[in-house]
Amino acid sequence: MGKQESLENAKIVGSPLVHNVCLFILLFAFWMALVGTLKTKFIVYGLITAGVTVWLCYPLLLVPNKDGSKKYFVFGVPIFKFISYSVWLMWQLVLANIDVLKATTSQNLDIDPKVVRFYFKVDNPMAYVVLANSITLTPGTVTLNVSDDGLFEIHALTVGAAEGVLDGSFQKKVADLYGEAYEFSVVEEEE
Repeated sequence: MGKQESLENAKIVGSPLVHNVCLFILLFAFWMALVGTLKTKFIVYGLITAGVTVWLCYPLLLVPNKDGSKKYFVFGVPIFKFISYSVWLMWQLVLANIDVLKATTSQNLDIDPKVVRFYFKVDNPMAYVVLANSITLTPGTVTLNVSDDGLFEIHALTVGAAEGVLDGSFQKKVADLYGEAYEFSVVEEEE
């Protein structure tokens, strides 16, 4: 698929112009932070580099859904929702750190490792990536596997970590971040 075809593709969810402008601004801001000076030649280099990078990477930053009927931008998240999600995730990290600290420093060593499973289904494949990485980032939990049908297998160190993953709050926040309708169900443990 050529550049023009990818820009005019009706399967793309969201605005290519908005995506490209946001990516350009992000790359240029990163360039300026690295350079640390406002000399004209560095500003020009940054503008050229950011523009060429956006032009080259645009088709690479589109990911198709499972049936190929739509394509989503990798960074296709509204900035205010992203900031809100990031703040919420940081708070979850604090709570999880406290839970793991209590479990590992108690007299009884209150760890109860187990693998928990749940189904999470959305159309945007980036929601799967963000959910799996958010869970792994949270202390006491590690995403072991995500299957093609949306089955997540998570190793949880404590009872609190397992409950936190299975209560549906992570899944709801990620679905809200991407503006997606979602299906969530817990797979009961086998005795």
